[in-house]
Amino acid sequence: MSVQTIFDFSVTLALAILSLSFFVTIYRIVKGPTLPDRILGLDMLVGIAIGFIAVVGIKTGYALYIDVAIALGLVGFLATVAFARFILSRGKTEDDILAEARQAASEARREVRAAAKTAAQAQQEAADTAKQGDR
Repeated sequence: MSVQTIFDFSVTLALAILSLSFFVTIYRIVKGPTLPDRILGLDMLVGIAIGFIAVVGIKTGYALYIDVAIALGLVGFLATVAFARFILSRGKTEDDILAEARQAASEARREVRAAAKTAAQAQQEAADTAKQGDR
């Protein structure tokens, strides 16, 4: 095997792996489940795009692609920081809201059980009073 054959195989393999990771990341962005997951997915897409650009730059031998990849990395970092600040400024995340909803549902179930128990005791007392009145 010649060096050129190994080089071409390596570039093809790198592009295939990057393509697979691209589709897996797109799935994670669409699936979610929370906003921070989606933001991390977008950050991962930037990393994958940098990988694509680097592999194409290596294949073509054109060094300007590396400069473009560096610039994309800087822009991607700034976008991630901006999204993180947005999440922090929003206050509660989806996880916090879900946790509060679960806690509220649990408290509501406890209150319903307590009310049902009180109603059953009141019915029992009424039945006992009715029995004593019949005597």
